[in-house]
Amino acid sequence: MFLWPASPAAAEEQVAFTIRDERITESSGLAVSRRHKGVVYTHNDSGDVPVIFALGPDGGVRAVLTLGGANARDWEDIAVGQDERGRPAIYVGDIGDNLGGAWPYVTVYRIPEPARLRSQTIRATAFKIKYADGPRNAETLMINPRTNRLYLASKLFGGKVYQAPARLRTGGFNVVREVSGAPPIATGGAFSPDGRTCVIRTYLGARLYSVNPDGTPGKSLTSIGLPAQKQGESVTYTADGTALLVGSEGTNQPVYRIPLPEQALPSDAPSQAPSPENAGTSGTPDEEGKDASTTRTGMFLALAIAAAVGYGLLRKRGEGS
Repeated sequence: MFLWPASPAAAEEQVAFTIRDERITESSGLAVSRRHKGVVYTHNDSGDVPVIFALGPDGGVRAVLTLGGANARDWEDIAVGQDERGRPAIYVGDIGDNLGGAWPYVTVYRIPEPARLRSQTIRATAFKIKYADGPRNAETLMINPRTNRLYLASKLFGGKVYQAPARLRTGGFNVVREVSGAPPIATGGAFSPDGRTCVIRTYLGARLYSVNPDGTPGKSLTSIGLPAQKQGESVTYTADGTALLVGSEGTNQPVYRIPLPEQALPSDAPSQAPSPENAGTSGTPDEEGKDASTTRTGMFLALAIAAAVGYGLLRKRGEGS
């Protein structure tokens, strides 16, 4: 595990809650429940059984949802959307590939979000995913709440965002195609509850994007500093869309609440002046390949990338032993 340098833009962070459950050692994704107020879903990374943990406002586990018929090869991210009938559903991405192309396809699983929150096994629907330009590693899964369309972001130097078909199918493969750029070494992402913006994070920071009329991520709006974390991989918006929640792998890890700049607030949110650190400057499409670490030295980025690659290879070897 690695401790990344703190960002000067993270001065307003506060701990929303701390995950305190011995079963959660590699929280790799976060998603806010649509049905249960104050509940946030998370899951472990590779090497665990196929379960989703429902966390309460205090960080304790309220329920464990087991995905019947699913595998947990390398789960990396989670999002809440709808099924084909418009009912709330939870999507989890078995999309990691530490060797950057060893797997011919990856899988996204979906379960209905239960109306009653209790530990149970729910049969999962599996969607096989292929990239139009060849297999790659990814740790970011996002769902646009306006279109219910799924997006993945690759974890590369030249990161890309890929759009899934409008309707996922269970037979054959769902081919995802590039629609925009992403920050290098993307580790998580999410759309805002109103679908106006989306965010993609890295180990060192995050970048906020507008959303185009067709639902795809648009131009870069600003960078957002994140606190120092053991291995920060998860991000989602709060239920009211006024802040981000960011988490990390490791035991007893805090989940931070990061207020959003005014330009990213939902239209019905009270106006608030953005702090100088979080306000940032408006970006251009050419800046989509940059993340918040651009304000820091290139040394930190190089160290992060080298550490991420080394960690992936070591974990891969460990899985095979």
